[in-house]
Amino acid sequence: MQRGNRFLLILILILLGFSLWAILPLDSQKLGRNGFQLGLDLKGGTYLLYEADLTKKDPSLTDSQAMEAVQNKIERRVNAYGVTEPIIQIQGTNRILVQLPGVKDINEALKLIGQVALLEFKEEKLDAQGNPVKDDKGNIQWVIATATGTNDQQEELEGKYLKPNAQVVLDPQTYKPQVAFEWNSEGATLFEQVTKRDLNKPLGIFLDNTLISAPTVQAVIKDKGVITGVTLDEAKVLAIQLNSGTLDVPLKVIQQTDVDATLGADSLSRSLSAGLIGVALVMFFMIAYYRFPGFLAAVALCIYAALLLAIFKLWPITLTLPGIAGFIISMGMAVDANVLIFERMKEELRAGRPVEMAVREGFHRAWPSIRDSNVSTMITCVILYWLGGTFGAFMVRGFAITLLLGVLVSMFSAITVTRTLLNLFMGRGAVKGLLLGSAK
Repeated sequence: MQRGNRFLLILILILLGFSLWAILPLDSQKLGRNGFQLGLDLKGGTYLLYEADLTKKDPSLTDSQAMEAVQNKIERRVNAYGVTEPIIQIQGTNRILVQLPGVKDINEALKLIGQVALLEFKEEKLDAQGNPVKDDKGNIQWVIATATGTNDQQEELEGKYLKPNAQVVLDPQTYKPQVAFEWNSEGATLFEQVTKRDLNKPLGIFLDNTLISAPTVQAVIKDKGVITGVTLDEAKVLAIQLNSGTLDVPLKVIQQTDVDATLGADSLSRSLSAGLIGVALVMFFMIAYYRFPGFLAAVALCIYAALLLAIFKLWPITLTLPGIAGFIISMGMAVDANVLIFERMKEELRAGRPVEMAVREGFHRAWPSIRDSNVSTMITCVILYWLGGTFGAFMVRGFAITLLLGVLVSMFSAITVTRTLLNLFMGRGAVKGLLLGSAK
């Protein structure tokens, strides 16, 4: 075996061992390795389509700027909540698509994403005599708390002055959950004035015009405070919303779907079974027609599959049903490259060339065809990926990215792995008779 072939064989074996370590076992977290990332159609989860009310945006922002700001804040909320591989995409001029794989509680998702998270502090409304004003049902009426800002103008005390470090804490006495927050310098100036004049009076805390807490001010507070009267789950969501900021425009749900994970598992099982049967038939044909070289191509195909699955798992790539189809198609294209190589080798053998030269010339002459066909496929994948993102067809994007990666790895498999294996056995005299037999 030539020194170069020996080095390539060692490299291939190392890559194969690492790939098997990465993908096996398929669904455990052994040694810190996570399972494959499955998309909404396979894993189940929540599908939401929102419509934004752009009439209530900041006049200084364009429609596209307001939508991008809302998209970014939703992404921060979802990522902080711990959802893996979410999809948040603007559709048209005023709609946002949100896909949350693995999120089964659709109401929780709606609460997390859909609320504007406008945090306001309000004081009791007082009459001319300084007494609290109540409605017909005896409920306190509230007015937005204002104070003099650093610019000597009256400013409303709102959540926009909060630092993005709100967190859930427990009351040291009651052990009930609270949301601790901290003001920036402007908010601290306003909050100090408000708590000073409302000492021993209730201060209403409103989220999206809903009263969530009305604690009695027991001391003058400047830069820090807590929100009480919430459950642990509510506190967690509220902290995420406050840290991500107030949505720039209100959102309305116009479509919501809870995707059943059972259907996804059934689709995944059927797809994998179909793929395995198809690949087995292709390998059987290669071995039956090309005999021992076909067997080497089948071995190279298995190595290719291990490398590609390792990339999917370690990147990680979110696998959807069309994405799995792209993976299976790319395996067929990997075999197609071997067919071109072997047919070129047979032509060289018919021309009377030695086996070693036939193998070398077979790869050399087949390479332009392999290169051109794969490059055209990669260009198509790039176009599909771009169109899928532009029109919100995320299943198309999943197909495009898995097919693109598959084509790239298949070129390495066909040219490097198959060639190394042929050179190895050709040097030991194991291929000559078989190639001559297949060339007749």
